Amino acid sequence: MCSLSFLLGALSFSLKHKHLLLMLLSLELMVVSLYLNLMVSLSQYDYEFYFAMVFLTMSVCEGALGLSVLVSLIRTHGNDYFNLYSLVW
Repeated sequence: MCSLSFLLGALSFSLKHKHLLLMLLSLELMVVSLYLNLMVSLSQYDYEFYFAMVFLTMSVCEGALGLSVLVSLIRTHGNDYFNLYSLVW
């Protein structure tokens, strides 16, 4: 189940590369599936969940950073199309 959702997130990330918002949503799907897989494996072996909290904190920071980049790009360019941005200035 977790690997299927990760693969679907990776597939949607590679297919929906025109919009930044869709790319961020597919990255979040991949992170949530990795977190679910981590929680299942840690609970199966009766380990501590400290690393899961660190992983969750880093994924929240990644999501906030992605949303701030999205908002700044929409404010400067007016949309989230990736083909309009010139990465080499």
